[in-house]
Amino acid sequence: MTDTLQSALHALRANDCSAFRPLLLPAGEPCTASRLEALLDVGDVREVHDTLRQQLCGLLETRHPSRKLSDAELNALVADHADPTTHGVWVHYPWSGRLVRVLPRDEFQELRSSRNRNKITADEQAVLRDLTLGVVGLSVGQATALTLALEGVGGRLRLADFDHLELSNLNRLRGGVHQLGVAKTLNTARAIAELDPYIDVDVFPEGVHAGNLDAFLTGAGRLDLVFDECDDLAVKVRLRERARALRIPVMMETSDRGLLDIERFDQEPQRPLFHGLVGDLKADDLEGLSTYDKVPTVMKIIGQRTMSSRMAASMIDIETTLPTWPQLASAVALGGSLNTDAARRLALGTLRGSGRFFVDVEQIVSDDAEHAAGDPPSFDVEISEEATSLALPRLRPGPGAVRDLVAWATTAPSGGNCQPWRFEWDGAVLRCLHDRTRSANYLDFRDFATHLAFGALLETLELAAPLAGLRAHTELVLAEDLIATVSFSPSRGAADLLSEQIPKRVTNRRLGERVPLPPDAAATLSAAARAAGGRLQLITQPDALDAAGRLLGRGDRVRLLNRLTHGEMMAELRWNAAEVEATRDGVDVATLELTPTDLAAMRMISSWRVLAMADRVGGGAGLEKPSRKAMASASGLALLTVRGQTAADRVRGGRALQRVWLTAAELGLAVQPMTAITHLFDRLAAGEVDALTAGGRESLAALRAGYEDLFDARADDAEIMLFRLAVAGPPTARSLRRRVDDVLVETRSAAPTDVPGPRAPAPG
Repeated sequence: MTDTLQSALHALRANDCSAFRPLLLPAGEPCTASRLEALLDVGDVREVHDTLRQQLCGLLETRHPSRKLSDAELNALVADHADPTTHGVWVHYPWSGRLVRVLPRDEFQELRSSRNRNKITADEQAVLRDLTLGVVGLSVGQATALTLALEGVGGRLRLADFDHLELSNLNRLRGGVHQLGVAKTLNTARAIAELDPYIDVDVFPEGVHAGNLDAFLTGAGRLDLVFDECDDLAVKVRLRERARALRIPVMMETSDRGLLDIERFDQEPQRPLFHGLVGDLKADDLEGLSTYDKVPTVMKIIGQRTMSSRMAASMIDIETTLPTWPQLASAVALGGSLNTDAARRLALGTLRGSGRFFVDVEQIVSDDAEHAAGDPPSFDVEISEEATSLALPRLRPGPGAVRDLVAWATTAPSGGNCQPWRFEWDGAVLRCLHDRTRSANYLDFRDFATHLAFGALLETLELAAPLAGLRAHTELVLAEDLIATVSFSPSRGAADLLSEQIPKRVTNRRLGERVPLPPDAAATLSAAARAAGGRLQLITQPDALDAAGRLLGRGDRVRLLNRLTHGEMMAELRWNAAEVEATRDGVDVATLELTPTDLAAMRMISSWRVLAMADRVGGGAGLEKPSRKAMASASGLALLTVRGQTAADRVRGGRALQRVWLTAAELGLAVQPMTAITHLFDRLAAGEVDALTAGGRESLAALRAGYEDLFDARADDAEIMLFRLAVAGPPTARSLRRRVDDVLVETRSAAPTDVPGPRAPAPG
């Protein structure tokens, strides 16, 4: 054993009663083994705790949060990461004789603070760890210091208190009977060191006084914030006087009614002490006063009218039946929490002003509180009676046929089930009009989504007409709000077999196992697209589907972290049967096929306040999960395109989409549109994405590059729809359609086939 080490160990043993700093011995340093041997030889180690491997496993698991690592994977990661024999730091606590091995500083702090994220981001944690904080008085102050250490607020702490732990303190202070008589500063410093040996703690066991106040506030670096939790009024005033001169903010929790007092002397160097409540009070005026004589000043500080009734009643008995003012463990613990929370926000710039704040638990949690005002929101999915099927009228020739055909036509898909149409029927011509009040949406760029929906509607109308003994003649207009006109003539021809699928066509988001598409399904769908003038690209390889899931998830994140598109998406949702029946549009949440946990998450992300905070702290990765899960159970991902970019081309694309979707229904395949991202890409191509943040625009451009690795995206093609194909059971529910009376205006009463000329129906 070296003379230097012998001297160090002798000093540790000799000063064991006053030791509060642990000895740190990096495991990889050559001299550590001999130092550990010396500690063992002299009997200064009574317990050894070595859980380094578990700590390494925990660290590496937090770095791979998206999946559960197998034992083999974890073992491999640990082996690649470090040599367990030389990794970490041995920590010796001389006051207890414990020898503990922990991760190196950076890894220790990363793992210990991992559960803080994203309430505190990694960058914010680094800012907080760089703070130097002072605590004067160790009752509420002890709770504050320990909570600061727990939360990782402050990498350097200075603790001041002249007192020693007494049995009467154990109603509110953390400690044991074996620590009675030990300085409060040592008890607190040791507890912090046992929690985190890397926090730099210094102690002032004589408390703060005129002779050491500057050393406390500025020695070895100026404090960023000081917590005043002492009982001495003269010290309170002197502390503020000097903190104000040095522009150090002061925070105080009074342990009564959760009163938190913040004085931002860093911003307001002329601010009166205690917000002016005690007038022009000087520290010298308070020296030597008894507790009884301090009561008037204490009442001014706490506030006579705002003091709790029990505290006010106790003040009457100070130095008669009570030696000093009472404090409860619950109030002290709350005070430590309030101080830490406010300090964190002050340091991060989200709490900017001075003031007095009450967190009065007795008032908040009471029989008189408004705790039962309204029922809590339901997290159960309610399914309306009509949600699982569309009750369509039977089509037959005769009066009312066009009215019934409108009911069939409006089963066509539309973005967010907005149903952007209205109709006028004068007995000869059905006018199909764009109702712009229903499609004012950021994703409906230049009416692209509306034209797609009308294409599907017109195709449905023409497919269904023969079932009513009619033939539909469509003239595309696309002038102002008039999309098309449709007239009818008698028809004795057979209906297209796809017409049978119209009532069955539905968005189906059911999840299951990923299984291959049925034989010839891809070829059949591609042929249906080609016959309608479209082109279908289909991804079925598992790796490509997983890549698409990641891309679509990131697209969802861009959409949801933008206030405009988030608001529009949430406006589409119908949360219960009453909402579904009231509007008969939008997306019934029952159709989302959410688990109870997913539904709770959806309720949470419906709040922009929640997502704005997620965006601010760099979070929101969980927003990507639904699309990833959807693609994990997909048999394929299809992109339908048509040549051309005009409105007429997009209507044609809507026709092709409806035929492909009906063909998928005929094949028994589940179809789920995943097309929000293609609408954003349309805007990106036109350079009209100003509503997105700069980060959102950059993300979207990067996603487009990845998208073009998956699909042959031609500049002169319109991307009609991206949709998921799966082999799945029937959907839990389907979104409703508005009633015919809500969309159709009949301008004169006439039989629907009473049209002049050669198209008049044959008698009988």
